[in-house]
Amino acid sequence: MPYDAIIIGGSYAGLSAAMQLARARRRILVIDEGQRRNRFAAASHGFLGQDGRAPDAIASDAKAELLRYPTVEWLEDRAQQAGGTEDDFTVTTAAHGELSARRLVLALGVTDDLPSIAGLTERWGRSIFHCPYCHGYELDQGDIAVIASSHHSMHQALMLPDWGKTTLMLNGCFTPDQEQLQQLQDRGVTIEPRQVQAITSHADITFADGRTLSFAGLFVLPQPSIATPLAEQLGCELEDDALYPCIKTGFTKETTVSGVFACGDAARPAGSVALAVGDGNVAGVAAHQSLVFRKAEA
Repeated sequence: MPYDAIIIGGSYAGLSAAMQLARARRRILVIDEGQRRNRFAAASHGFLGQDGRAPDAIASDAKAELLRYPTVEWLEDRAQQAGGTEDDFTVTTAAHGELSARRLVLALGVTDDLPSIAGLTERWGRSIFHCPYCHGYELDQGDIAVIASSHHSMHQALMLPDWGKTTLMLNGCFTPDQEQLQQLQDRGVTIEPRQVQAITSHADITFADGRTLSFAGLFVLPQPSIATPLAEQLGCELEDDALYPCIKTGFTKETTVSGVFACGDAARPAGSVALAVGDGNVAGVAAHQSLVFRKAEA
């Protein structure tokens, strides 16, 4: 017997979507391989009622709450293939074979491709960040550096002076034009043209000439990509007009494929627990209502 819905991804968006379907007493399955995007961060910020808590603690508590509902099943596995049409979807996992469902919720998440700079990866989420709203306040208005990874780094550099004195490391990635130089000057941003060689200590930047600058924290924009190709396998359209390609959804978080819903970072170019939970709520409610009303109309 097919599940009413399979939710692929058990992080914040997937948990939130699953909760709405569980509370509607629908038989659902969550497939999760335990690779949350923010697993590198020591603390999560900006989510009401959870500010400053460890990300894994938030996710663990949410999972425990969800599994109290008797119609919920949880599978620790990787979804490798997905296909089918509304009311007849199939998902094939690495260890448990083929599963079927009437609806799918894609909470696939994204993976971050980080710049190749010595010392960056091991400090990611600890003293090197991508979101000032998530981590800027804790730097206590200390000196901040933005390491440019593309022209999009201008956006970070113009925002961050509200959290501390900011230096933009061009790092050979782009050259600001005259208008951008004026914008940076107006915001009090210092420009450093030298190439970053390595990151050491807490957040020290070493240049090729051997000189070092110390900062309270560093910011860099990674290159995200959707964690699995399942959306493309299903035929879901992607949007490529933001920082990275995302699954295209409408107001209800339904994709361009009827019966497939998407939420979280794979469906919105923003890394926020609060946004992921909100979008998951919408997707779960909409998936449930599609089960009710489309059946009635059939």
